[in-house]
Amino acid sequence: VGHVVLAINGAEVNGRFTADGKDVLEFLGNPANYPVSIRFGRHRLSSNEKLMLASMFHSLFAIGSQLSPEVGSSGIEMLETDTFKLHCFQTLTGIKFVVLADPRQAGIDSLLRKIYEIYSDFALKNPFYSLEMPIRCELFDQNLKLALEVAEKAGPFGPGS
Repeated sequence: VGHVVLAINGAEVNGRFTADGKDVLEFLGNPANYPVSIRFGRHRLSSNEKLMLASMFHSLFAIGSQLSPEVGSSGIEMLETDTFKLHCFQTLTGIKFVVLADPRQAGIDSLLRKIYEIYSDFALKNPFYSLEMPIRCELFDQNLKLALEVAEKAGPFGPGS
């Protein structure tokens, strides 16, 4: 069972204090701190957990493409549950981009294509990037964060629904 994470103005809350040591009740009691952005979410996965899940998904993807009654199936494009949808976009070179989203979230297909564009522009064109290695590029991180914020602001029934 995963833990629920609370964040106030981007700072993760642990008990009564934020990650940067501020008292939550004092912070909320100060009118100068408003408006306040409060978000609930899951805890962040470690690198090992991400690798384990990616490996597991890759295996399911391969099995799905082999078991599909559709000749030449490309594998799992979307897996839907009551609480989330897993969307997968596989490039012609076999790289997979996976997004977990709220089941009501719209525009995930365009988000996946935007992520591929960002990957192409800021990772593949980077002479210091090696394929199949973690991407360590500030411009990639900034543009990915911006794309995710735009998708989040579009809301559950935004463009493309």
